[in-house]
Amino acid sequence: MMRSSARRHEVVVDGKRLETLWLASDSPQRPTVVMLHEGLGSISLWKDFPRRLAESTGCGVLAYSRYGHGNSDRLQEKRPVTFMHHEGEVVLPELLDKMGIVRPVLLGHSDGASISIIFAGSYPEAVRALVVEAPHVFVEDLSVASIARAKVNYQTTDFREKLARYHQHVDETFWGWNDVWLAPEFRSWNIEEYLGSIRCPVLCIQGEQDEYGTALQVQAIVARVPNTKLVMLPDCKHSPHRDQPEKTLETMAAFMVRLSTKETRDSSRAERDAMAAALGVREGTANAKAQ
Repeated sequence: MMRSSARRHEVVVDGKRLETLWLASDSPQRPTVVMLHEGLGSISLWKDFPRRLAESTGCGVLAYSRYGHGNSDRLQEKRPVTFMHHEGEVVLPELLDKMGIVRPVLLGHSDGASISIIFAGSYPEAVRALVVEAPHVFVEDLSVASIARAKVNYQTTDFREKLARYHQHVDETFWGWNDVWLAPEFRSWNIEEYLGSIRCPVLCIQGEQDEYGTALQVQAIVARVPNTKLVMLPDCKHSPHRDQPEKTLETMAAFMVRLSTKETRDSSRAERDAMAAALGVREGTANAKAQ
């Protein structure tokens, strides 16, 4: 499939400079996929997945590094418990507006999936579909234990060195994520209230061996969002697109095809209904004149 080369830009959103990666589609009628990375993620940590996703779906793809991540502006303050709410309710709407993106498919991983859920629950008509990998909708003991373990690894192993490949300001990135998740007040964090407002199709992908969350997370989504497809991947931990890239890509591409097919069918039905209504009005007018 031929497509334009990837373009990197910077955009100022909510007063912060963010790096973006844009892969344009050769098919303007295809939806745009906006990728939201994990809590320690960035554009570069997605590696080649944005390109592969664009090639397999024909969709335009936008990836961006949130404030404090990758090559975006350095995090200057401690993150509040509501930082994901701010990203979903303030930052993402402004980013989409500045990029000229309307009704995207949001593809979020981990914290990025949670931000996608907050956006879709806050602005139900503004999103075409959700694809969420390893989403968090509440805090579990397993999550806290794994994040505490990550803190030890960051301080005692080469984890910091590895993470620095993907972040210009690695210490601010790591502690911004780790500190808020381990804060006692974060234990009550919960976004289940947003699920009932989501109207779009949802694809949930969860690894059966996810070390940061149990199946209770995705089960909560399935219970509250009727149009949800759940895929549990064996031999997969917290990052399906890295742990099981082929299966994850195949699942996402099939979801996009079904989404496009349904939208085409719904559009055709709407056109037929509109035509039938117009003909009915004309027929009624003609009968009235004849009388």
